[in-house]
Amino acid sequence: MRQSPSELSSGQGEEVEDPVALQLDRAFHAGLAKLTAGISPAGLASLQAEWWMHLALSPGKQLELAEKAGRQAWRWGSYLQHLSVDPGTPPCIEPLPHDRRFSAAGWRLWPYSLHYQGFLLTQQWWHKATTDVTGLPAHRERVINFVARQWLDRWSPSNLPWLNPEVASLTLTTGGQNLMQGWGNLVEDWHRALAGRPPVGAEAYRVGHELATTPGKVVYRNHLIELIQYAPTTERVHAEPVLIVPAWIMKYYILDLHAGASLVEYLVGRGHTVFMISWRNPDSDDRDLGMADYRREGPMAALDVITEITGAERVHGVGYCLGGTLMSIVAAAMARDGDARLASLTTLATQVDFTEAGELSLFIGESQVSYLESMMWERGYLDGYQMAGAFQILRSNDLIWSRVVHRYLQGQRQPMNALMAWNADLTRMPYRMHSEYLRWLFLDNDLATGRYHVAGRPIAISDIRVPLFSVATSQDHVAPWRSVYKIHLLADTDEVTFLLTNGGHNAGIISEPGHPHRHYQRCTRRGSDRYIDPDAWRETAPREEGSWWPAWQAWLVEHSGGEIAPPPMGSATHPPLEEAPGRFVLMP
Repeated sequence: MRQSPSELSSGQGEEVEDPVALQLDRAFHAGLAKLTAGISPAGLASLQAEWWMHLALSPGKQLELAEKAGRQAWRWGSYLQHLSVDPGTPPCIEPLPHDRRFSAAGWRLWPYSLHYQGFLLTQQWWHKATTDVTGLPAHRERVINFVARQWLDRWSPSNLPWLNPEVASLTLTTGGQNLMQGWGNLVEDWHRALAGRPPVGAEAYRVGHELATTPGKVVYRNHLIELIQYAPTTERVHAEPVLIVPAWIMKYYILDLHAGASLVEYLVGRGHTVFMISWRNPDSDDRDLGMADYRREGPMAALDVITEITGAERVHGVGYCLGGTLMSIVAAAMARDGDARLASLTTLATQVDFTEAGELSLFIGESQVSYLESMMWERGYLDGYQMAGAFQILRSNDLIWSRVVHRYLQGQRQPMNALMAWNADLTRMPYRMHSEYLRWLFLDNDLATGRYHVAGRPIAISDIRVPLFSVATSQDHVAPWRSVYKIHLLADTDEVTFLLTNGGHNAGIISEPGHPHRHYQRCTRRGSDRYIDPDAWRETAPREEGSWWPAWQAWLVEHSGGEIAPPPMGSATHPPLEEAPGRFVLMP
């Protein structure tokens, strides 16, 4: 039997804790979490202590670090000496290729050059200090290295106005007006955050007006989803409809962003009948909704409605991010139960094996999960701001500190765009579902190991027999592409097509034809083909220029039957309820 969320913290078979003591602990942790940005102080303290003890018991590593500190001090001193004679002296250390903080010409001038060179040398030393420590487990090593980077990035000279030449020059030029404007930006952003209002400029991007504009109708609604059927634009359509299941940690319309950058619009325009799930934004009353509810009231309910409306025997299933993980669970359970309604399965930036889940997994440990459960227990859900903060920390230089510099030190706001407006449209996650997701998938990796239960019985990804198309993005911090690639080790179907496109978790997927600087690699593995490791695959897979959408759409056509007249919009059993985008997507 699987443990219920109330049992998750104590362990099966143990004596149940005193409810009063447990509630007191949870209330204390929930209050403390507001001061620690949701990070478990106990987990962080134990991590630091473990690293320090291993380092203290490694005299060889200590000597290595002492030697490196001496050599770096000499490099910095030598650089200072040469700089005093020749202002054009080249740097003694270069930033990493993705680090753009010190690219401005002003960083080459004294004294700013000294500060940023010293910072990079310090950063390099700390990387050495937090890696290759004898006896420190690999996962703990990655976490302490990540924590050290976050701490150093906070004190980067680029974030300090008196050490940043761009800010200093702008302050002199404008007489300090940039700082005044930055203060105004900070106050405005603070007021908007307290009032729960969207960021500046998001008002110009309204759902149903500028965003999510592909015509369609809501043809089904239950407590958890609205099902949108999009209106056909071609005289004939492919026989098999397409069901798209987005993640419930995001509003669905990232896949229907705006005209010209809408995956839904693209598919409809090429003769596909498209259905989209729009998830309800849960509140405190939904605290007990679990993974089983999301499977049953989400894709399974949608499949029943779609086959009834269209008369189709088979449906192309598509899942994005967490929605792809759910669709993989659905496909495995359907295969186990002999349900043959899936024609194919496409997953977008989706993991089914979480052993190498990237830097997001650094937040996931028993201490941290228990801490999150206490946070959610108080309100019944995980707040969207807390989720957004965790994702931003993964790319703190780009998503936090660079924005601080531009908005509040330089007084310049980055113009809002559709993707930024969507990203600011936050969602919540119910207590039970999020606890189950973190424990069963991230902590225990049950789905990849055949221990995940559906309707009381385990399922296996290897049972899936339909053709599979898996899309990964090369700069994904949420679902790293090598982790997504593990589908080759789990799927036992006769055809797995893996496609790697450039870009990140969101921008790489929203990669419409005509989008500049897009390219991808693609290969299909047949049942008898030998396994190729991800790095070898990347070296050998042919590179193709442009958007990956046409390649996938052609694959859908290849795995579809003939063309038919478009099905009706809704049916007598499921009549249209209202126009797309519906009401759930508008829930705050």
